[in-house]
Amino acid sequence: MPENRVVKAIVCPMCGELNKAEIYTSVNPTIKKSMRERVLDSSLFDWTCPNCKHKARLTYPILYNDMKNRFMIYLIPKIDRFQLCDKELEAKYSNLRNISKRIVPNFNTFKEKIFIFESGLDDMAVEMTKLAISQTVSKKLGGAEINEGYLSMYNRETNTMGFTYFVGEKRKPYVQTARLEIYSKSKGIIDRFAIKDKKLKGFINIDREWAENILYRYKRAKQIERLNKLNS
Repeated sequence: MPENRVVKAIVCPMCGELNKAEIYTSVNPTIKKSMRERVLDSSLFDWTCPNCKHKARLTYPILYNDMKNRFMIYLIPKIDRFQLCDKELEAKYSNLRNISKRIVPNFNTFKEKIFIFESGLDDMAVEMTKLAISQTVSKKLGGAEINEGYLSMYNRETNTMGFTYFVGEKRKPYVQTARLEIYSKSKGIIDRFAIKDKKLKGFINIDREWAENILYRYKRAKQIERLNKLNS
């Protein structure tokens, strides 16, 4: 099936009228290519009140299943769990192997994950790279707080990738590019310290908090290695 749809009751926030809206619980861009653009430009989530014509963007759980690129992204607004174990969902896709399955809490991360996997990148290594670059940006800007960041550019030919960060209370955007060597180093760290994470079943949340945990494991291992050398 290219997509699943359900009808939900919606109260217009402008006029208070009770209406119905058809929403998508899952989409498959491999079967229906137009769904990809509708997700990325957010038009899939647009809703217009038939009574007062007020326009709004609806937010609700939706599964993005890209069979061609072998990844599934489950947008569940504001979810704060690391792992989602949905027995019904797992049973439905139990015959699939080597599929990257992720949960994300917001629309920006939803779009970023699609971009990452479509680019053939490892999102775990991307998160590690993003964290490392954010620390560099913070130092460059005098210790400024980096609220969040997203992969916004990837070019294999020029050996570069770029991230857009939002800095300080005003969330001023700051773009920083980096050589792919940093990504390669991050990939090496992931291959060593995220073995268990890669084997987990179900949908998992790979974000900054997760990357900080992997970085802690890496630094701790380096400290132990140095101590062992000193004691040998």
